[in-house]
Amino acid sequence: MKYSFLFRSRVILFCVIIFASALLTKLFWVQVVHGDAYSNAADHQYVTPSANIYERGIIYFERKDGQLVSAATQASGFKMAIDAKKIIDAENTYRELSENAVLDRDNFLIKAGQKDDSYEEIIHRLSKEQADAISGLKLPGIKIYKEKWRFYPGGSLASHTLGFVGYKGNELGGRYGLERQYDSELARNAGNPYVNFFAEVFSNMRKTLFENKAPEGDIVTTIEPQVQNFLEKKLTEVQDRYQIDSIGGIIMNPQDGSIYALGVKPDFDPNNFSQVKKVSIFTNPLVENVLEFGSVVKPLVMAAALDAGAVTADTTYNDRGSVIVEKKEIFNFDKKARGPGTSMQEVLNQSLNTGMVFVEQKLGKEKLREYLLAYGIKNKTGIDLPNETSGLVSGILKSPREIEYANAAFGQGIALTPAGLIRALASLSNGGNLVVPHVVKEIKYSNGTSKKMEYPVTPAKITKETSQEITRMLVVVMDKAIKGGLGKLDHFSVAVKTGTAQVADNTTGGYYTDRHTHSFFGYFPAYNPKFIVFLYAVNPKGVPYAATTWTDPFLDITKFLLNYYNIPPDR
Repeated sequence: MKYSFLFRSRVILFCVIIFASALLTKLFWVQVVHGDAYSNAADHQYVTPSANIYERGIIYFERKDGQLVSAATQASGFKMAIDAKKIIDAENTYRELSENAVLDRDNFLIKAGQKDDSYEEIIHRLSKEQADAISGLKLPGIKIYKEKWRFYPGGSLASHTLGFVGYKGNELGGRYGLERQYDSELARNAGNPYVNFFAEVFSNMRKTLFENKAPEGDIVTTIEPQVQNFLEKKLTEVQDRYQIDSIGGIIMNPQDGSIYALGVKPDFDPNNFSQVKKVSIFTNPLVENVLEFGSVVKPLVMAAALDAGAVTADTTYNDRGSVIVEKKEIFNFDKKARGPGTSMQEVLNQSLNTGMVFVEQKLGKEKLREYLLAYGIKNKTGIDLPNETSGLVSGILKSPREIEYANAAFGQGIALTPAGLIRALASLSNGGNLVVPHVVKEIKYSNGTSKKMEYPVTPAKITKETSQEITRMLVVVMDKAIKGGLGKLDHFSVAVKTGTAQVADNTTGGYYTDRHTHSFFGYFPAYNPKFIVFLYAVNPKGVPYAATTWTDPFLDITKFLLNYYNIPPDR
């Protein structure tokens, strides 16, 4: 009996200690951590049920000096609601209200006539001055309440990255972009000042112990707002100049995958997303859509052949302008022959399809497949944005047909997301490593702790020496081929390659003859790169080649980044 009594006493004491700890923790949260929020909620003049005050964490951009800039935050204001049962003269009430706010007369009179309805929201996002003026009228049945809503200070800036908050049925939450990806961290469902205190204590204990819910926090991104703005400005200029169907770009650190900017046009303003007519505009083609990008893939194949010892930069072949593979004739872009003695460097300089078929044949089908898959082109990158799609490379996975591999050698027949392609291309610049492209740097939790995000770096197949050699070859492309050598930057080494690819016709299984995708990538300073830039445009009008579409915008972006970050010359 004595033992049983002592055991029960200890169990009870243990439960008391746990309960007391929970109470003390809650008091700390109420008075210290969330003191400002509770003080704000206690504004007795415009008190409202807390379920109607929307709270959510902040998403930040980060400037180059480390200063945080709000990209998605909460705006505060007021709303007006009516109790129709208390409205005596609806017409007169409307007339007085309309002097202080924009009000739809018919809608107001209809709702004011519903005498069994004691609460109906009429106007949202009123200013303090409007709220005070309406409250001062002391009209029967008219109430003013505080409210908050999601606000994006940059408007459409980085809209595909941020996403927006909206309803899905009766549930309000993140619907696209980071708002969706980190909805659990950004959501603010607890800390309600009008919920029964003890009920909330037990509710929080249940969530912590049993639901494994992500802690609440704010998101710090790698997006640099000035870089993002500059990229989007250039995308808009190119889109307007060539009447492009879809256009996008990514600026990334090739060493660790941190993304400084990524943009897509057309875009949207998440503050007014309901005005968008096509839901497809909300999707992010940088991670959700795959395209055949053509000649920008050639450096990946050339690097594979260099690494395997199949060719060197000085290896030559006889370029006849076309080559037949399994009864299919493959042409150079201009259908012209360069003749015998055409080197692998010239294959890249002039983007010769016949030369890449030669490279593929020297390398062999199995090794080509092995190297391409080692670049991760079949897999998702792991980027921290929703709905990522993996690459479509079925033609080189199992097919015994030589033509599939010949086409892949110059970028045809394999479709990648822009995020997947920039990851593969970055491995050429960083010694042969695959990074994870990402936009989130840190999560700052509401309890005062933080989590620095870590992303793995894995080796591809090429060696560091191969990385240096393909980089040297791509610098030659910049210095001698782009604009006939006029694109060269005297004091900076820049490695580049352009790509012009026919757009696949998903209906016929062939390719459009009058639609192309123009792409351009480059990294710099080439031998210790701080930036890799990838740009693409789908179906530009009136311009035949990517070099024309993208050279000047790429040079503008390159010079801006070198100047903005004060990068020292490397030659």
